[in-house]
Amino acid sequence: MTDFEKNLHQDVVSQLHDLAAAGDTTRLKALLRCSPSLVNAAAGNGWTALMYGARNGHLEVVQVLLQEGCDRSIINKSRQTALDIAKFWGYKHIANLLANVKGDQKSIFSSNDVKEYENYFGMTLLDRRTDKRTDSKWLSQKQRHPDTVYILFSNLSPFVTLGGGSESSHHPEVKLCRLYRQDVEQCINQTEECTLIFLGVELQFDMRLMAACHGRVRQDEEDGLVAWFALSIDSACAEKFKQKYEGCYFLHPPMPALLQLPEKEAGVIAQARSVLAWHNRYRFCPTCGSATKIEEGGYKKTCLKEDCPSLQGVHNTSYPRVDPVVIMQVIHPDGNHCLLGRQKRFPPGMFTCLAGFVEPGETIEDAVRREVEEEAGVKVSHVQYVSCQPWPMPSSLMIGCLAFAVSTEIKVDKNEIEDARWFTREQVVEVLIKGSQHSFFVPPSRAIAHQLIKHWIGMNANL
Repeated sequence: MTDFEKNLHQDVVSQLHDLAAAGDTTRLKALLRCSPSLVNAAAGNGWTALMYGARNGHLEVVQVLLQEGCDRSIINKSRQTALDIAKFWGYKHIANLLANVKGDQKSIFSSNDVKEYENYFGMTLLDRRTDKRTDSKWLSQKQRHPDTVYILFSNLSPFVTLGGGSESSHHPEVKLCRLYRQDVEQCINQTEECTLIFLGVELQFDMRLMAACHGRVRQDEEDGLVAWFALSIDSACAEKFKQKYEGCYFLHPPMPALLQLPEKEAGVIAQARSVLAWHNRYRFCPTCGSATKIEEGGYKKTCLKEDCPSLQGVHNTSYPRVDPVVIMQVIHPDGNHCLLGRQKRFPPGMFTCLAGFVEPGETIEDAVRREVEEEAGVKVSHVQYVSCQPWPMPSSLMIGCLAFAVSTEIKVDKNEIEDARWFTREQVVEVLIKGSQHSFFVPPSRAIAHQLIKHWIGMNANL
C-alpha cells in the first residue's frame, strides 16, 4: 500500500469513527455500504467505531454496527472493549445490548434489552403497587404479617446498620435496618406520634415459599407478596430502638450520609423520606387549617371539616408534593468549555452544574434559560433533556439537561451563587476521570451533576 493509499485509508477510518461518535446513522450506513471491510477498523489508540458509538450513548449506531458484523470483543490499547466503555460512561441500555448479543442477530434488539439510564435514588427494591393503597383490608393484613418489612425514621433520618464491606472497599457498608411487626408493635401501640407509609412489595421473594421453609401453613389471604412500610417515630421511641439494637443508628445528616446506601435501598429511602417530609410539613389542612386524617396508605390527607373546599374536586395539597428542579450542564459555544458554579455553603473548591426550581406555568426549557441567565448572566438557546434524579431533600425531582450557550460573558448574581467560571474540557477530565489533585472538584458520582458533566465529556470523540 502506497503512502497515498495509507493516508486515504486513515481518512476514511477517521470519518467512520467521527460519524459513529456523532450518532449519524444515515451517513454511517452509506459509508459502510461502500467500504464494509472498515467495520472493525481501529484508530491509532485501538478504538473502533463500535467503541465510539458506545461511549457517546448512540444506541442506533451500536445496533447498526452489530448488524454489519462488528466484532464486540476487540480491545483498545487501554484493554477495554466496547462493553467496558459503555459501562464506564453509564449507558446501561447499550451495555445491556452488548452483553446480550446472541448468534441470532434478530433477537438482540427487543425492547426488553433496552433500559433507561438510572441515577442514584432512582433505583428501588420495590414495586409500589399503587392499586393496593385503597385496599384497607389488604393493608391491615400486611401490617400484621410476620414477614412484612418495616424501616424506621426519626426526624427523617433512616435507621441503619453496618454490613460487610463491598468487593471494591474494605469499609463496612451502610444498610437499612429491616425490622418486623414484632419489633415495632409496641411502639405503634404506645404512641400516636407514629406515621405509617405503605411503600410497596418486594417481588423477588415469595411468601408462600418462605412459609413452607418456616414450616407454616399458608393462609388463604396470603398472596406471595412481601410488603414494606416506612414508620416515622418520635424521639423517645428512637432512643429505645438505639438502645435495643446495638450497632444500629439513625443516619444523619442527610447529606452526604444518604449517599452511602446501596443503590436500590437508596431508592426506597427517596420514596419514604419524601412522603414523610410531606406529612411533617402538612400536619393540617392547607385550605382551612383543620385537622386531617391519613388515607391511601399514607399518600393522601383528607380534611376532617365537612364543608372544606378541599373535599370538592381535585386539590394537589391533599397529595405528596414533588418539586421540579432543573439542573443543567451549560456548554460554551466552542463546545470545549463548560460553565460550573458554586454556592457559599459548598465545601471549598467544589463547583457543580447550575440549578433552580421550575416556576408555575413554566416549561423545563424556559426554566433552564431563566436560571442560567439569572445566576450567571449567560444566555442559552437550545436545551436538551438527558436524565432525571429523585432528590429527597425533602422532595425534589432533578431534571438534568444540556444547555447550549450563545453568550460567554459571566455576570454572577451574588444573591444566587458565589462564583461561576468556564472550565476547559481538559481541566474537567483531570478532575473527573483521572482523579488528580486540582484547584477544584465536582460532586461525587451519585449526584446527577457528576453524570451530566461526564455525559458532556463523552460527547467529544477526540479525547
